[in-house]
Amino acid sequence: MKLKIITQERVVFDDEVDEIYTKGVDGEFGILKGHIPVMSALDIGVTKAKIGNEVKSFTTMGGILQFKDEECLILTTLAEAGDEIDEMRAREALERARRRLKEANARMDAKRIEASIARAKARLKAKLNNQE
Repeated sequence: MKLKIITQERVVFDDEVDEIYTKGVDGEFGILKGHIPVMSALDIGVTKAKIGNEVKSFTTMGGILQFKDEECLILTTLAEAGDEIDEMRAREALERARRRLKEANARMDAKRIEASIARAKARLKAKLNNQE
């Protein structure tokens, strides 16, 4: 089946895969060949594509997923391949966001900071998954 991950700026991935695993707003789920058509809102998380014995990981920062006719299309604001992620930079962003969360006064600030933490964690998870 075909997987295509697209942001406003570029096509992050476009290739044949055997299995897809991702994080929707209602939880994690997987798609195998022959799956029924599905559309889902995505949460900040990691999308994994299995090709034979190889697993490729991508951050997907929200967006939508549509699977139909053996083609999976993910439209997201931001996506990165795990092997493109700077691990040190992601760790620093996570620590910075955690410090800001402790200092956050307003509820709105806390929500933005929690989203920053989720993005940094997704980047680290995608990076570490690609190193396995």
